[in-house]
Amino acid sequence: MLAQQRQQAILELVQQRGGVRVADLVRAFGVSDMTIRRDLEVLSDRGLVTKVHGGATTVGTASTEEPGFAAKSVRQRQEKEAIARRAAQLVRPGTAIAVSAGTTTWTLAHHLTDVPDLTVVTNSVRIADVFYRAARADQTIVLTGGIRTPSDALVGPVALSAIRSLNVDLLLLGVHGMSTRAGFTTPNLMEAETDRAMVTAARRLAVLADHTKWGTVGLSTIARLGDADVLITDSGIGDDARKALSETVGELVIVDAGPVRDVDDSR
Repeated sequence: MLAQQRQQAILELVQQRGGVRVADLVRAFGVSDMTIRRDLEVLSDRGLVTKVHGGATTVGTASTEEPGFAAKSVRQRQEKEAIARRAAQLVRPGTAIAVSAGTTTWTLAHHLTDVPDLTVVTNSVRIADVFYRAARADQTIVLTGGIRTPSDALVGPVALSAIRSLNVDLLLLGVHGMSTRAGFTTPNLMEAETDRAMVTAARRLAVLADHTKWGTVGLSTIARLGDADVLITDSGIGDDARKALSETVGELVIVDAGPVRDVDDSR
């Protein structure tokens, strides 16, 4: 493979995944660490990727960047579907759960509509709508009020007041990024505050995060890695990340991404 072809392939991977690691690219392309670093340097000089420690991300992934729901919903669809299927196994009939806003948790919501006698607390308009459309009389949906963010989360004093008055068995939390130093993060300060309130309200914390979230750091920390009782991610996660997470979170669950199941949200 010529250098130009390899660089184009690397760029496509960055755009698909949101970020790549040098070590993963070395294995994928069968070239040296130095060669991959030169490729990333070329792409960075052309303004096509942003170099970070140990890899590269899409341009514009600053700690305050907050993509909208529509933009995020088309990323890592296979991984999110596999993570959501596994996360649904954590939810037992007759329990009270909280589900944070996000595209992975929105995917999860479709798997939870058949769980009987469930009470769901959420600050996501889209997630609440999934349950409302299912129209199950044995499910109770508590939608917090508040200010709407680009990710369709309801945040602010009204949301905080509602969440702080509740106690739930399990929080299923979607995050913007995760790292050893910063923990689980989001670029939105108000959303971080609301998420932290949900963490406090829950007996157990399950975090849902695909492999591209590793190494991404948002402006505000929601929780430390060690606060997660369970972290569900996909097999695209790198070896270094696996080691760090397995030594920190309560339980690390890694799923293999299969074919995408198109979500029918018209019912």
